[in-house]
Amino acid sequence: MTRTRAYAAIVLAGDRGPDDPIAAATGAPCKSLSPVGGIALLERVLETLRDTPRIGSIIVVGPARTMFADDSHAAAQLDTLLQMPGVRWVAPADSPSASAAGALALLEPDQPALLTTADHALLRPSMIAPLLAAEGNDLSVGMVEYAAVRAAYPHSRRTAIRLGRGDGYCSCNLFAIHTAAGRQLVSDWSRVERERKNPARVVAGMLGWIGVLRYALHRLTLADAFARLSRRRRVNVSAVLLSEPEAAIDVDSLADLRLVESILATRLAAFAGNRAVDTT
Repeated sequence: MTRTRAYAAIVLAGDRGPDDPIAAATGAPCKSLSPVGGIALLERVLETLRDTPRIGSIIVVGPARTMFADDSHAAAQLDTLLQMPGVRWVAPADSPSASAAGALALLEPDQPALLTTADHALLRPSMIAPLLAAEGNDLSVGMVEYAAVRAAYPHSRRTAIRLGRGDGYCSCNLFAIHTAAGRQLVSDWSRVERERKNPARVVAGMLGWIGVLRYALHRLTLADAFARLSRRRRVNVSAVLLSEPEAAIDVDSLADLRLVESILATRLAAFAGNRAVDTT
């Protein structure tokens, strides 16, 4: 019988401190400690990861402790979160890709890992499970159809990678790195992360200019894109389409903050209503 492997989770939590617009709006010392629905972003993500089967340990990359040199309350808040069982903190690097690579370097080469971000306030175990189950890949990328996000939240502004003739797909800041070979793409990430709001340049960086041509002609499907990427990088990388549109919503802007708080309030009201029914 094949033993089910435990994954290490890596949470990218480096940010700009009180200058971040989310931190400024909430009065928090940094974005990752900003309360959303009364609970800090980082705490929400950590609790979800701890509730997710197959997540065995968690590395939090950032926020930088130097941010809290003159704020003992914020330092204590962060320390409390980092004292959760199985959680460790490491200092962030100068970019998300470098931070991810640094955290991966702390793991054994064959240790599988899940990579996500501290601003994924709507994260649920049900969003993570399909990525961990896709172990036939070296690396799996969580994505949601843009049409599903637009249908559920028509006023939410999300960046879509348009492939084929459809509306395209949204990234979810969820990556499952199943093998040592899958880690190669993390180093490649640094070459294109500055262009993440420019899908054509991302396609060029990862797939080459033939890929750009096919993309421009609407002939590059999602399957084609990942097959080309796999061949070009000599790894098996594939998209995992998630059914929950909330998987594509992180807290990047004040509009996102308002949307996420509205969704959380709706969830809370539904939960309270269900409990009221159960007790009658």
